[in-house]
Amino acid sequence: MENFKHLNSQYINGEWREGQSSVKMENRNPYNGELIATYQAASLDDLNEAYEASARVQKEWAKTNPVAQRAVFEKAVAYLEANHEAFVETIIEEIGGTRLKAEFEIGLVTNIIKEASTFPFRMNGQILPSPIDGKENRVYRVPVGVVGVISPFNFPFFLSMKSVATALAAGNGVVLKPHEHTAITGGTMIAKLFEDAGLPKGLLNVIVTEISEIGDNFVEHSIPRAVSFTGSTKVGKHIGMVAGKNLKEAHLELGGNSALVVLEDADMELAVSAAVFSRFTHQGQICMSANRLIVHEDVYDEFVEKYLAKVSRLTCGDPKDPSTIIGPLINEQQVKTTVALIEKGIEEGATPLIKGKVEGNIVEPVVFGDVTPDMTLANEELFAPVVSILKVKSDEEVLAFANNSDYGLSGAIHTRDVERGAELAKQMDTGMIHINDGTINDEPTVAFGGVKNSGLGRLNGDWSLDAFTTTKWISIQHDRRQYPYS
Repeated sequence: MENFKHLNSQYINGEWREGQSSVKMENRNPYNGELIATYQAASLDDLNEAYEASARVQKEWAKTNPVAQRAVFEKAVAYLEANHEAFVETIIEEIGGTRLKAEFEIGLVTNIIKEASTFPFRMNGQILPSPIDGKENRVYRVPVGVVGVISPFNFPFFLSMKSVATALAAGNGVVLKPHEHTAITGGTMIAKLFEDAGLPKGLLNVIVTEISEIGDNFVEHSIPRAVSFTGSTKVGKHIGMVAGKNLKEAHLELGGNSALVVLEDADMELAVSAAVFSRFTHQGQICMSANRLIVHEDVYDEFVEKYLAKVSRLTCGDPKDPSTIIGPLINEQQVKTTVALIEKGIEEGATPLIKGKVEGNIVEPVVFGDVTPDMTLANEELFAPVVSILKVKSDEEVLAFANNSDYGLSGAIHTRDVERGAELAKQMDTGMIHINDGTINDEPTVAFGGVKNSGLGRLNGDWSLDAFTTTKWISIQHDRRQYPYS
């Protein structure tokens, strides 16, 4: 079985080597603080070499037979399956994910690689008619060239792979910059996987560095034609601005403030289970997590009673323990931010129905009642095991409360009348919404993305193919054409 801890270097032009910056980076276990690895950060020269290598190799990769391209992704899946436990252990140790979370994330990764393996056979073109006699119009789907990918710390293996695998499979080169706290899971582990799968050396490069070392150059560099970013709305807006200024496509998957709605005719046991899963999976560190539970007044008391009972049984602690449901937040800063939001909620009049303790980076569940739409708790993304419950009395109020947000990523509605739920869903300002399910869903063939401050563009399936390719028009004038002035 592989051990990925030794992957504490840059992966540039097919070589594992130290970065050229003088900055030393540390990677620590978020649960116990143990040092996992140290890195010599990448410099601007490293970044430039990575982009140049990717651009150089991409031209040959784009011409590779699709059968040979597909074989790389099939081998990547085989490698993932053969080293399953090593991937699980790394997710637990570097991210603080529980075993349940690790298995969930690896399943998502497997599915997106399998979907990507079909892309080489989906680079379809068209032949279109012309108003000019004797002209044939051919429209080809071609790779954009090189894609820059920046991934976050919460689901780094999947959220890196979601863009990396599909961009590569569409014939592109990729330079990946993982989050500094998840350099292995979100970066070098992926390089190792594709290296073993036989991807041409230099096509995929992984840069581990601090933003202070490279500034905006990752986006501004002249080689990448598209940038895929997953992370905070604040940073995403900046990346979108820089990309736009440089006429690059930006695909942005940003923050969320998802609402899970429980109507008076909901299946209560299902709604409670979905609500707990949607908030507390990976400590609430998921952009689709249900921040707000919007519950009809007729079933409010019943829902709260059953919800609190289930939440109170969630186990917190060491993510290596298979029984643990809630592990650590990624770092101390996230804990401080969360504690400040909890205190702010209490100051503004919300009632803590459950208020767990904070030990190290472990934040035990906090459930707030008496929350109103104007409170900070109802408007901020709660990237932690903290949740707000709001009471409503009508469908109109459901819509008013749910749409009272600058975000619009995911959502859920629980009702036995699915058409009523669907009609409400149509009126909710969100990119994705699920009837009688949780807010956390991601499928390899279905469009994923948000509206408002939750992002720009869509990924998965045909949408990823569109994101990482462009079209090229080639016309052929078969008959001799007569021009003016001849």
